[in-house]
Amino acid sequence: MRSTYFPLVALLLLASCQAEKTTAPAASIAAASSTEVSKVWVSDLGNGLYQNPVLDADYSDPDVCRVGDDYYMTSSSFNAIPGLQILHSNDLVNWQIIGYAIDRLPPFEHFAKPQHGNGVWAPSIRYHKGEFYIYWGDPDFGVYMVKTKNPAGRWEEPVLVMPGKGLIDACSFWDEDGQAYLVHGWAGSRAGIKSMLTLNRMNPEGTKVLDEGMMVFDGHDNHPTVEGPKFYKRNGYYYIFAPAGGVATGWQLVLRSKNIYGPYEEKIVMDQGQTPINGPHQGAWVDTKSGEDWFLHFQDKEAYGRVMHLQPMKWVKDWPVIGEDPDGDGKGQPVLTYQKPNVGKNHPVLTPAESDEFNGHQLGLQWQWHANPKSTWAFATNKGYLRLFTDQMPEGGKNLWDVPNLLLQKFPGEAFTVTTKIKFTPNVKLQNERTGLVVMGADYAHLSIVSKQDGLYMTYNTAQKADKGIPEKEQNLGKLTGNEVYLQVTVSKGAQCQFSYSQDGQNFKQAGEPFTAVPGRWIGAKVGLFATRQDKTNDSGYADYDWFRITK
Repeated sequence: MRSTYFPLVALLLLASCQAEKTTAPAASIAAASSTEVSKVWVSDLGNGLYQNPVLDADYSDPDVCRVGDDYYMTSSSFNAIPGLQILHSNDLVNWQIIGYAIDRLPPFEHFAKPQHGNGVWAPSIRYHKGEFYIYWGDPDFGVYMVKTKNPAGRWEEPVLVMPGKGLIDACSFWDEDGQAYLVHGWAGSRAGIKSMLTLNRMNPEGTKVLDEGMMVFDGHDNHPTVEGPKFYKRNGYYYIFAPAGGVATGWQLVLRSKNIYGPYEEKIVMDQGQTPINGPHQGAWVDTKSGEDWFLHFQDKEAYGRVMHLQPMKWVKDWPVIGEDPDGDGKGQPVLTYQKPNVGKNHPVLTPAESDEFNGHQLGLQWQWHANPKSTWAFATNKGYLRLFTDQMPEGGKNLWDVPNLLLQKFPGEAFTVTTKIKFTPNVKLQNERTGLVVMGADYAHLSIVSKQDGLYMTYNTAQKADKGIPEKEQNLGKLTGNEVYLQVTVSKGAQCQFSYSQDGQNFKQAGEPFTAVPGRWIGAKVGLFATRQDKTNDSGYADYDWFRITK
């Protein structure tokens, strides 16, 4: 899932991950990424302007750092594996996925089953003494750290820096004197406390905390659900950028103090204002070599997830002002279109991978499993297709919400069409092997081929409140005349999903009524593939997926 190692030499800026470097990894990054531009959403308008969101997909809780000419981003991946996706950009507008920081989530056995909404919460990425560090809080196990010298390559094994319940949204900070710190929030569902930020000292290596921590901010009076802190230093001030007010309706809070332990002054520096961008908050401050300041944050779009916006930023009396400030009160609001960042030159239009022809020796970087994967679930082949073997439904599993071997990717925008070609070869000794195309969330729907004693049948299945264990409802669409079929889903604005199928690739029949996609647990809806069976066997059936294409 990762490219080969490339040399990276950079000078260190202690306060944030913004540095100069002497050798660029552009060739290695390009080798790890898809060069196909999205047919669904492109932020770069091609005339020196960009439109928000810069990523119209579910990159929740983004954090970004700059190293020389390169920007690196990660975001919450929760229970999806591989996790902690790494995206790269040279201009903050055009992004590509270049790899992942973790292959499996620890504890490995725990995350072998779907753990919806658990796992990686609000990570931070920083560059310190030639290495990239990512910290994240797992609400059930504590704060973890992974590091590497090559963000597009292999990351070291996760280190549990601070065990505990309810520790979330962790961010590291190394001061000029070499002292290391960790700021984090709290998950009320586990800790019984929330809406406060705690600062701990760490050892210089950043591998363990050294004290019980100190509460540096309490948001209960004015800033409920304060969380997601990011730590910086500028002009002698320590800054904590933190979202507050809730995912869909919140605002961006900034705290500052001349002493790292406070007390901290507080200021709201951005909210929705008079714009249609609800709850603009939680993200990263970065700069450019030309001296500009920018802020990346998310907007919650329900079934489409938390999409990423880019805002201009300026400093006024040592306070950041994010977005446009029409009345000059120091509190900005989001922009919809704006001049691209001045990074010294124009860069090509790039977007994260979406379609996959399955011609390579590995899956495209856009794919993630629902849990720590088994090696038997899927195989790239040297024949230009992806082979999914059916895997037995989990014991006691009520529906696909309980199934780990769902191969999914994010919705790439508000309106798009997915089409995939499949050849299904079930085990003739079994029945009820199944494979197909799924739109997954707390409610879900799928169009699938199922094996019966007398042949293959097409079915359209829906599940309402799947997260509550409600079984699927199935509509039998009839017997197929062969084992090759094209499956399709068209998603329109409002997350309306119409499934259809064809046996010749030209004439498609609609399957059932439109289905309205909904979010999963802390994530947007996803689309992808699955292959399951009811029985244990020593030789399961398989589905060969020729390609998976996303178009407008």
